[in-house]
Amino acid sequence: MNGQSVPVRTGSPSGHLDTVVLRGITAKGYHGVFDHERRDGQPFVVDIVLHLDLQPAGTSDDLARTAHYGELAELVHGIIGGEPFDLIEALAETIATAVLATFPVAAVDVTVHKPKAPIDVPFGDVAVTLRRSRA
Repeated sequence: MNGQSVPVRTGSPSGHLDTVVLRGITAKGYHGVFDHERRDGQPFVVDIVLHLDLQPAGTSDDLARTAHYGELAELVHGIIGGEPFDLIEALAETIATAVLATFPVAAVDVTVHKPKAPIDVPFGDVAVTLRRSRA
């Protein structure tokens, strides 16, 4: 290209950050307000969207310059199966806080699904989604 460098834009042209998405992290947890939920446990499914600039990783091909999704999956899996919470909102908040403390991300979206929630009518899924970002 005539020896001229081509300017490279960080992030998308709109100024939004890039994303890493990990869906369907599943573990048995003991979350809920009922005794049987705490005693017997049930499956919880978590989806994570990380918001970050992927250009440094993309141009360097260096894993250290992005969020390692294997480590992310292990972190989330451990939290799901760890300390019990009454509310899935508290579980989601704990996951978001841990992700922000561990990975070089600007923001994280966390969705916690409770597909076996004790609801007396037929339903497909119940979930909460939150977004947390660095201050």
